[in-house]
Amino acid sequence: MKLSRLAVIGTTVGTAAVLGISTAAMATSGAPAAPKHPAAASATTVAPDSLRALAAKIGLRIGTAAGPSRLTTPQLAAITAGQFSVLTPENEMKWQVVEPTQGQFDWTGADNLVKFAKANGQLVRGHTLMWHSQLPDWLTTGVANGTISDAQLKSLLHQHITTEVSRYKGKIWQWDVANEVFANSWDTAQPDGLNANDFWIQHLGSGILADAFRWAHAADPHALLCYNDFNIAGEDGTNAKYQNVHDFVAKLKAQGVPIDCVGEQGHLDTQYGFSGTRMQQDLQGYASLGLKVAITEADVRTFVNNATDQVPTSNPETLAQPYEFGQMLKACLAVKNCISFTIWGFDDAESWVPGVFAGEGYSDIYDVNLNKKDAYFELQQDLRLAAFGAPDRRRTF
Repeated sequence: MKLSRLAVIGTTVGTAAVLGISTAAMATSGAPAAPKHPAAASATTVAPDSLRALAAKIGLRIGTAAGPSRLTTPQLAAITAGQFSVLTPENEMKWQVVEPTQGQFDWTGADNLVKFAKANGQLVRGHTLMWHSQLPDWLTTGVANGTISDAQLKSLLHQHITTEVSRYKGKIWQWDVANEVFANSWDTAQPDGLNANDFWIQHLGSGILADAFRWAHAADPHALLCYNDFNIAGEDGTNAKYQNVHDFVAKLKAQGVPIDCVGEQGHLDTQYGFSGTRMQQDLQGYASLGLKVAITEADVRTFVNNATDQVPTSNPETLAQPYEFGQMLKACLAVKNCISFTIWGFDDAESWVPGVFAGEGYSDIYDVNLNKKDAYFELQQDLRLAAFGAPDRRRTF
């Protein structure tokens, strides 16, 4: 999961690959599917050619990550409600935010997002329950100084998942239960492919993934529970991480663990290249296990002149950016089990990218002035073709 550019961020980013920094998604067996057609938004008009309306024609949810400004600033809120049918909180459901002091909770941001979604006929992807980043200071400090033992840490995680999922029982469509625990090419991997240096794996071992899914399922048996990660659909030019995740979640399913979906983040960078065909094959690989799949944090960054204007430094990048967005959406559209396509935000002005990747930006589908970019029209065209098909010209000549 990615952080808003306006948020305080403390993230270490690996190199030499297409990177993401996001959260996990898995889904519970027997969970009901989302309504095929979203309810009409009550707070704003949903145009028939919006991304939201076109995606609804084929039963796909089109989503965005939303922080407070996108819910309260009139122009941003209108886009949030009018273009998207599912919302993901950027930071408002993370442990650091909801329990900054042990035993003292702040649900304000999360509650506001859930209320906004309900008012506008939208669903919510809960984000995220178990991640190595954005943990409360009291927790990490206690683990570091030994005042919180590993046994106590496990109990605290159980309590956190149960408390948060229970609070929003019946209000969350998908939960990102676990996020980014598998090794990348620059990490130290365990034999099972998990990152040996991940906070949760270090202290609680590989079995904590199954526990987290079971705890979430117990708290809300009808929510879809997802594992969420980046580079797990071949974006880094190799299928090594994909294979590790595929094999691990297959074992979880075989053990009866209530995992329902895999979320592929989709954070791309035009300098590295990208194969939409490989992504489609990998999404289908997860689907073949009986899982739902979702694109959960899509954006496509490139080199820009500065962090304010975010103008690409070379013309080919203005072509590559919408092309890669379209390739991701087409990969999702080609896999029946792909139930949602979420863009991480929508406007470059509030993107997380310039604050994390020096010299890069232009990663979203609206520019810094809230003008629709070519990437928007690429997605719109793909959804229109998916919804209505190409015109039949056989009888015109």
